[in-house]
Amino acid sequence: MRSLFALFLVLPLATPAQSLDELASWMTGSFSSAAQAKADTNYYAIELEMARLWPERTDGVWLYVEQAVAAKKEKPYRQRVYHVQQLDDSTFTSTILKIEGGERFFGGYADVALLDSLHEGLLTELEGCAITLHKRGDAYVGSTDGRACTNAWGEAVYATSEVILSSGRMVSWDRGYNEAGEQVWGAEGGGYVFERKP
Repeated sequence: MRSLFALFLVLPLATPAQSLDELASWMTGSFSSAAQAKADTNYYAIELEMARLWPERTDGVWLYVEQAVAAKKEKPYRQRVYHVQQLDDSTFTSTILKIEGGERFFGGYADVALLDSLHEGLLTELEGCAITLHKRGDAYVGSTDGRACTNAWGEAVYATSEVILSSGRMVSWDRGYNEAGEQVWGAEGGGYVFERKP
């Protein structure tokens, strides 16, 4: 199946180097795939919330993330913490972590006091699931590494994630595969298109 971002790989690296602050600002905020869902019934209207966590830290950018079906926003089906770091002038990595007892932090993207009670001792890294991002033109483009991200949802044994991030827009394509490399969950026609909400 054609990669979501294959065409971006031929674009030159951006110069001068883009900062971690720019990437963080593009990732932070409220996003929705409602427009895509309206145009294509193969996609659901999904709400994505990404809020800055521990802004005083100097070891990269930490983000609290919730993803939910729009009609059930109070019960997100995905909750994570992303630790974003800059590796060189144009390369970044986003480590993915799950939260122990995360239900108590639902809605934390809009509640600073609630997020203040979240501490690193509750986090566990999802080994092999980090996303490496490269600055390509006016976008950050990245993915997980091959079959490294194990996954046991349904019949899957591993998952892949591909991302294209630009100002005001994020395309995210998550897919699960069985041992034979056959896709068993996730969108088939392309990634979810999230537009930044006003």
